Amino acid sequence: MSNSAERFLSLDVFRGMTVCFMIIVNTPGSGATPFAPLLHASWHGFTATDLVFPGFLFAVGNAMSFTKAKLESDSMAFFKILKRTAWIFILGYLLYWFPFFKANETGELILKPISETRIFGVLQRIALCYFFAALMIHYLNPKKIIVLSVFFLLGYWAILLAFGDPADPYSMLGNAGHYLDKFLFGESHLYKGEGVPFEAQGLLSTMPAIVLVIIGYFAGKYIKENGKTYETIAKLLLAGAVLIFIALCWDSVFPINKKLWTGSFILLTSGLNLAIIASLLYLVEIKSMNKGNWTYFFTVFGKNPLFIYLLAEVGSRILNLITVAEDTSLRKAISFNVFQTIAPGPIGSLLFALSFMLLCWTVGLWMDKKHIYIKV
Repeated sequence: MSNSAERFLSLDVFRGMTVCFMIIVNTPGSGATPFAPLLHASWHGFTATDLVFPGFLFAVGNAMSFTKAKLESDSMAFFKILKRTAWIFILGYLLYWFPFFKANETGELILKPISETRIFGVLQRIALCYFFAALMIHYLNPKKIIVLSVFFLLGYWAILLAFGDPADPYSMLGNAGHYLDKFLFGESHLYKGEGVPFEAQGLLSTMPAIVLVIIGYFAGKYIKENGKTYETIAKLLLAGAVLIFIALCWDSVFPINKKLWTGSFILLTSGLNLAIIASLLYLVEIKSMNKGNWTYFFTVFGKNPLFIYLLAEVGSRILNLITVAEDTSLRKAISFNVFQTIAPGPIGSLLFALSFMLLCWTVGLWMDKKHIYIKV
C-alpha cells in the first residue's frame, strides 16, 4: 500500500466511526430513555454524543488537507467550492422537507408547505462550514487563517454578550443567534424538537463551527507533511491537551454548550478529536493493529459517509411514517414488540439503534463490494 493510501485509512476510519455513532444516537428505539451518554446535554455541559457532529466537521477539514492541491485556478476553485456547498445544502433542505406530502383535514394528500420546512440543519451546517473554511484555506495563508479563526471564536462570544438577553445571554430563547434566526427566517422554519422553535444549527453559530473544520484541516496538513511518526502523534496529543485545557478554563465564563456552539465547546471537541486522530494513527498506522480487520467495519461508513447518513435519516423517517395500528408507527411496533421484549429499558433502545446501524452498514458494504462511491 502506498504512503498516500495509508494516510487515507485513518481518515476513513475516523470518519466512519463518526457516521456509525451518529446513526446510533439519532435512532434510539422507542419505549425507554436511552443511556445518558447517548443523549445530548440538555443545555450547558457535555456528553459523548455531543462529540459526534463536531467530529464530522473535523473530518471534513481533515479530508480537505489531502484534496486542496487538486484545486487549480482561483475561479475553478471557487466554482467547485460553491457547487459542492449548494449540493450539500440542498440535500439537507430536501431531507427536512421529506416526504414532501402530508394529509390535509379531509385526508387528501397535499404538497407539504415550504413555509413550514426547516431551513437549517446538520447538512446545511456542514455545507456552510465547508464553504467558508474552503475559501479561507484557498485564498489565505496559514497565519491569516489562524487570526480569522480566533476572531470567529471571540467575535461570536462578543456578539452573544452584546446582543443577547442581558439577564442570560446564553439561554435558549435569549441568545443573539436565536434572535437573528427568528428575525431572518421566522419561527416556522426553525427546529421544533426542543419543545419551542429553536435552531441549534442556526446562522450565527456557524461562525465558531467553521473553526472545527479549520483545526481538522491543520491536523491533516500536519500529518501529511510530517508523516506517521511518534513525534507527530505526540504533538497532536499535546495540541489536543492544550485546547482541552483552554476550553475547561473558558467554560467558567463561556459555558460548554453544544446547542449554542460556544467557543469552549469548539475547543473541547477539537482537542478530543485531535486525541482520537492521534490514537488511530498509533493503532492503525504505526502498530498496524488490524487483526480481525476491525478497521474495515468503519471504512465501509467512511467511504460513503454522506449517502449512508442520508439513508439512515430517510430510513428512520419512513419507519416513523408507516403505521401498523392506530397511533403506532412501524418503528414503535418493532421497538416494543421485539427489542423491549428481549431487553426492557435502555438496553432494548440501544439494541434497536445498533440493529438499524448494522442495516445501514450492510447497504454500505454492498456499495463497497460493487465499488459504488457517491461523492458530492
